[in-house]
Amino acid sequence: MHGARVVVVERPGDHAGEEADAAVTATPGCVLAVQVADCAPVALVSDDVVGVVHAGWRGVLAGVVPATVAAMRALGAVEIRALIGPCIHAECYEFGADDLERIAALLGDEVRATTSSGTPALDVVAAVRASLDRADVTDIDVVDVCTACSHEHWSFRATADAQRQAVVAWM
Repeated sequence: MHGARVVVVERPGDHAGEEADAAVTATPGCVLAVQVADCAPVALVSDDVVGVVHAGWRGVLAGVVPATVAAMRALGAVEIRALIGPCIHAECYEFGADDLERIAALLGDEVRATTSSGTPALDVVAAVRASLDRADVTDIDVVDVCTACSHEHWSFRATADAQRQAVVAWM
């Protein structure tokens, strides 16, 4: 959806197929999943709550990451760990100056980068990290794979492939 809508899954099958950018649950047996192409898939885990996030630039700008963390905390999560999965990296992600300015104004200049050809780019991983940091999630791991460069991942930007990766989590 490229927004900030988070669903709370309270029983298996709850919200199945519903459009949202994130899901959280504290209920054992509930499976959560979001699909991404070049956007960042994020898994959030605490002792008693899990969440999954589709973190594209529009969603990051809309606040999907802090909204998901807040939904997890509302379910009792205290210490949250994050894993940022494969996504497009700055060297392959030419980005418009106006939108880059908006994201940098929100999250800081660390989101600014350049492509391998020297044009302005968004560092999606840095943007997600900054969003997590602002939501007080500092235990962050990153799968350092660029979907546009990888032959094992789908990339809409690189190949116009309609297939998607998924991040899946469950209690």
